[in-house]
Amino acid sequence: MVIVVVLVVALVLIGAGQWYLWRRLVRDVSRPGGRWRRAGTVLAVVLPVLSFGALLGGRVLPMAAERWLAWPGYLWLPVMLYLVLALAVGELVRPVLLRWPRRRAAEPAAVAVPVAASAGSGPADPADPTGAAETTAGTTAGEPERGREPVDASRRLFVSRAVAVAAGGVAAGVVGNGAYGVLRGPRVKQVTVPLAKLPRAAHGYRIAVVSDIHLGPILGRGHTRRIVDTINATQPDLIAVVGDLVDGSVPDLGPAARPLADLRARDGAFFVTGNHEYFSGAAPWVEFVRELGVHPLENDRTELPYFDLAGVNDIAGTAEGHGPDYARALGDRDRARASVLLAHQPVTIHDTVKWGVDLQLSGHTHGGQLWPGNYLAELANPTVAGLERYGDTQLYVTRGAGAWGPPVRVGAPSDITVITLASKAA
Repeated sequence: MVIVVVLVVALVLIGAGQWYLWRRLVRDVSRPGGRWRRAGTVLAVVLPVLSFGALLGGRVLPMAAERWLAWPGYLWLPVMLYLVLALAVGELVRPVLLRWPRRRAAEPAAVAVPVAASAGSGPADPADPTGAAETTAGTTAGEPERGREPVDASRRLFVSRAVAVAAGGVAAGVVGNGAYGVLRGPRVKQVTVPLAKLPRAAHGYRIAVVSDIHLGPILGRGHTRRIVDTINATQPDLIAVVGDLVDGSVPDLGPAARPLADLRARDGAFFVTGNHEYFSGAAPWVEFVRELGVHPLENDRTELPYFDLAGVNDIAGTAEGHGPDYARALGDRDRARASVLLAHQPVTIHDTVKWGVDLQLSGHTHGGQLWPGNYLAELANPTVAGLERYGDTQLYVTRGAGAWGPPVRVGAPSDITVITLASKAA
């Protein structure tokens, strides 16, 4: 039901956006029956159809077909977003541009009155001793009253085209830069987190946190390899893969995930499910990552030398009877020891606080991924990105290493975070 509501809302928003773009980028900048009017109208229909095909493709189409739709369909969504935003700004500039040339055109006409009146020794028409007729003729030279409409139409066309070109340039630049950031791979972010219960011997312990890799029709094996190489270069003590690894099945995306077998850390690599694992078949993926040497924590805990590491299933698994189980993961632990919990969604922090966890590591939000999406993400998540404290528990949310849908990030660059634990006894 939720998916249906989201799709309906998306359909309405995309439809309204497409109509606005067609009006400003096609109708207002072209002449009826012209080539651009026809071609632009076709694009205004085809591009949103491709976008919906990409959004629905993973549920109704094989991966091979989905790949053909994904690039144009997903990329059009951020292009449309930033075209609409840029054109909205253009609405504020448009009246200024339309009025400014009129004032420039009016200046010569205003000067024409005294010039015409003083050009001769007297009025040209004895019946008009005041020269009013000549003054009127001078003021309206070239009959602008009758000719004003064609001039205004031409000016409106010029301004509409100028605003459209500027908006297109802005949207292309923003989306192009955002796509480059994703395809280049995530950058490393360093964060120090002090834990009161951490022993002195563990001071400086380093956890590489990666989330939201989102292997799928666009991001594949090369993306995984870049992430693995980046993590290994940091030489962490432990690696935490905090959900949303994939958008597809093991048969389709297993080869893309295989570089995870090369992850290297002294205390190993661990994995918890995200909501997208349950869209793709969580159980097969849990077994697959286990085969790769990454240890799944399904409502489970492991006691490391200096602290307890626990993990809970994502809340999306609740519908399948495999949701988060804090009692199973944390119920019998020694609370005198420091504890770190892996949980995909930040919203679980309130349950985490009740169980006395020192640090929760999460992802899920993408930091909003596409500005101004961060404001929407704030409505659904207690923390969108970064480190915050909730009572005696700290929550760190990474922006993730990939992207869902459009391979584009704006205002929320992808990251792999290296958490350095600090002992207050050091």
